[in-house]
Amino acid sequence: MTDDQQAARAPTRPAVVTLPAKVDTAASRSLCGQLGSALASATTVIADLTATTFCDPSGVHILLLAQEQAAATGVELRLVVPSASVLRALAAMGADWLLPVYTSLEDALAPSTRTCLPAPGNQRDPG
Repeated sequence: MTDDQQAARAPTRPAVVTLPAKVDTAASRSLCGQLGSALASATTVIADLTATTFCDPSGVHILLLAQEQAAATGVELRLVVPSASVLRALAAMGADWLLPVYTSLEDALAPSTRTCLPAPGNQRDPG
């Protein structure tokens, strides 16, 4: 990332992108645009899935692509996922280990000293 790109990002408040109740193929195009815009203009982006009760593999794929873009540009992407069914969808694709997941927006908005954990029942041995 160039100095100009870094300076153009607002370092103060994270950008919050609120996701719909269903994150599926139909929502993917809009979601790509919203996350892409936020990732281009902020140093921290929070994908708020508080209202999301369903996330299919295409939705998980969009979140993984957003994480890839964030990592490539020095942006921190955080997910708010209180729904057990959405956590299961992330875990089913192994995304729970790649995406920082918080249980509340308040936790995700806190400074970067986070304590995000993998989805319940998915404690893998890293060794």
